[in-house]
Amino acid sequence: MLRYMLIRIFNSLLVLLAIITITFFLMHAIPGGPFTSEKNIPAAVLKNIEEHYRLHDPLWKQYIDYLGNLTHFDLGPSFKYAGRTVNDLIRESFPVSLQLGMVSIALSILLGIPAGAIAALRQNKWQDYATMFLATLGVSVPSFVLATLLIYIFAIKLSLLPAAMWGGITYMILPALTLAGQPTAFIARLTRSSMLEVLAQDYIKTARAKGLSPALILYRHALKNALIPIITYIGPMAAGILTGSFIIENIFAIPGLGRHFVTSIYNRDYTVILGVTIFYSVLIIGLNLIVDLIYPLLNPRIKLTGKQGE
Repeated sequence: MLRYMLIRIFNSLLVLLAIITITFFLMHAIPGGPFTSEKNIPAAVLKNIEEHYRLHDPLWKQYIDYLGNLTHFDLGPSFKYAGRTVNDLIRESFPVSLQLGMVSIALSILLGIPAGAIAALRQNKWQDYATMFLATLGVSVPSFVLATLLIYIFAIKLSLLPAAMWGGITYMILPALTLAGQPTAFIARLTRSSMLEVLAQDYIKTARAKGLSPALILYRHALKNALIPIITYIGPMAAGILTGSFIIENIFAIPGLGRHFVTSIYNRDYTVILGVTIFYSVLIIGLNLIVDLIYPLLNPRIKLTGKQGE
């Protein structure tokens, strides 16, 4: 277990270094810079600004300096937000994105797993057909289309919920439902297929032959083993919801980290782009590692080792 953890952490650090390197050099390969779009700025002032942020240094030196700052968890200053650092922007805006993401993840799990289980238990009946129709629709409809539809129905036509901004629970409902749409549909489909496979196993037939109640068979034997592929999906799904909220945060005017990331791309705010990319990369890598550690809790036959082929 310990060896496995150390190997995974080492591999994760290599992946993170590759992400930092690729992102850093790709950003600087784009023509222009964070201050080239400024109007009527004297050349002398522009030179002083670049010297202040050390943008005149050779690219390899900027890269080495950035890696050195990362060892102190310093993501650098923002070029567009005067007097603000990337750490400040993440610290202030990520809680909003996290709050929205956690609600969306909870909705996806609480709605998707029961829906898929019901579809499996009522295979080839109207419950199964209805669930799979809605799941297929949920997977097919893009999130921005779903957001527009929900705003039109609940905010414009029915006037039940606010269309945008961030100010309480009611403001969270529409963006959370939008973010949870596709993951809920995918979890429902995955739960159904996994449940059908588990219910066909011999040990389930044996449990039925022993006279165990259907509810006991479902919760103690079938659902626990059917959750393994779902847990595999939940890790990347959680990271996908948190990182995929960029568009949704802009549609609903939510002051989350996604808005800063999109704005930084327009402004070529190198440090914000790189800092947010690193932050979300660490988040994705960490969630995937947590998922791997949950496997043995669901199925003791799964062992985490550092040896190849085990």
